[in-house]
Amino acid sequence: MAELDIKHLQQLKRGSDLIYSKQQIMSALDQMAVQLEKRLQGKNPLVLCVMNGGLVFTSDLIRHMDCDVRLDYVHVSRYQNTTTGSQLTWLRAPTAELQDQIVLIADDIFDEGHTLAELVAYCKQKGAREVISCVLLYKEKQRSAMTLAPDFYGLLAPDRYVFGYGMDYQGYLRNLPDIYALEDRHE
Repeated sequence: MAELDIKHLQQLKRGSDLIYSKQQIMSALDQMAVQLEKRLQGKNPLVLCVMNGGLVFTSDLIRHMDCDVRLDYVHVSRYQNTTTGSQLTWLRAPTAELQDQIVLIADDIFDEGHTLAELVAYCKQKGAREVISCVLLYKEKQRSAMTLAPDFYGLLAPDRYVFGYGMDYQGYLRNLPDIYALEDRHE
């Protein structure tokens, strides 16, 4: 994919809606950390960051948590630097042993649920004792009753393409401290 020019990225950001500020995100992380600490009390989970989008969220989340954690990551993608999801592509499996572990999957956003379902199934197949999932954003949309939902989420998001705070637009804008939603015409 060709590189986007800086003017296009600036126009995109200006034409998008700010949905959550950095302060709102940090407040949600504080609340989620408290909920997770209650659930994980007395357990030392292996936090499995879902790359690339989950990097910023996972990094901030574990710093908000007051419990001992170990960290590994899995790199999977449904978007491949586009704005529409497709089949899940595995780029890197976790290196940590999952057998008999309490695994906390941390991802940026819950959209259709395909990624989460596959990751939970993978962890269970590898022998995880318990798999808990958390996401920063939970997209408000109609889903099948069969959809596996995350155990914890921080914020609700509109059913639009979002970027910032670790989430990208065609590989860019992950570094923004806030979260934006594209206008429908950009998707």
